[in-house]
Amino acid sequence: MRESFSILFVEDDPYLGTIIKDLLEIEGFNIIFHKTAESALEDFMGKKVDLCLLDVMLPGMDGFELGRKIRSLNKIIPILFLTAKSQKADVIEGFVAGADDYLKKPFAMEELVLRIRALLRRSSGMEFNEPEFKKFSFGKYHFNHPEKVLQYDGKSHILTHRESEILKLLCENRNQLVERNLILAKVWGDDSYFNARSMDVFLAKLRKHFKNDSEVSITNVRGLGFKLFVKDID
Repeated sequence: MRESFSILFVEDDPYLGTIIKDLLEIEGFNIIFHKTAESALEDFMGKKVDLCLLDVMLPGMDGFELGRKIRSLNKIIPILFLTAKSQKADVIEGFVAGADDYLKKPFAMEELVLRIRALLRRSSGMEFNEPEFKKFSFGKYHFNHPEKVLQYDGKSHILTHRESEILKLLCENRNQLVERNLILAKVWGDDSYFNARSMDVFLAKLRKHFKNDSEVSITNVRGLGFKLFVKDID
């Protein structure tokens, strides 16, 4: 079942905001997206909102102040703060401002979605269909995503969490381009330079697993993204 919950989402970085908005809409949520706290507060008072997803570092009124104003208007709506701040005092300030949860950047989109669902489940009592974990077969390989196991020629390799999440995205879109920014958003939470370099390292590790099968490879589409190329897919 697709969720029909409305989320008030405030993020002043238009690029990151658009990525998160698009990915949450793919998950079935209705996203009310704003770049300032002031405009978001106006919408909150005029529209039905089930959850507030608030960046902390905003121009003008910051996310904490917006959270306090929202909490004064509605005592029970779930509020989840997104922030790069990591000091204990900042976390405490977030909860004092009315937070139900607090997620530090960078984060994986899967974690964000799970936290949103947990808050909505608690506030609404509705159960969600959990994401389907898949097993994939391609070439001479078998990939068990929930167990993070890649098998080839009777041998098993245990993948790291990020190797497994990258390979899942590639398997779901095999022989199709998966954009770099999508991988970074879903697995790392943002597309910073250091995360991009980290992604390249994990992709290099994954490529080594496919060196024994000439019909399977991870190809780089320069400047755009990557493909899991499988010569023969039945």
